[in-house]
Amino acid sequence: MRPALAAAATAFWLALLPAVPAHAAEPAMIMETAKGKTLADASGMTLYVFSRDMPGKSACTGPCAAAWPPLKAGMDAKPMGPWSVVTRDDGSTQWAYKGKPLYHFGKDMKPGDMSGDGALDGAWSMARP
Repeated sequence: MRPALAAAATAFWLALLPAVPAHAAEPAMIMETAKGKTLADASGMTLYVFSRDMPGKSACTGPCAAAWPPLKAGMDAKPMGPWSVVTRDDGSTQWAYKGKPLYHFGKDMKPGDMSGDGALDGAWSMARP
């Protein structure tokens, strides 16, 4: 096959392939803190887990969710590795790590704040990788 014809044929077949991202980004990153490694969102805000949650199910709703906002997952979010998507009682979705739903703490003001760690007699703790 002539080079020009081969290039055109390759371009034709590549155009028919669906667009697939090379690698979907994980919903959180690992951050080193004075208390050890923890999960943080893309802005560096500490993420937390709630001991009263069941695997894959959030127990933090209503006023709790106002104080501890869930790490929201997009409608097109897909589970990957240790990451899963939890559907909340209100129909919204949030990310979970190893089955544990993830939350922010409303009183954390800047990246690296960890003021929610140990709250509610230890029911809230930093999410550990």
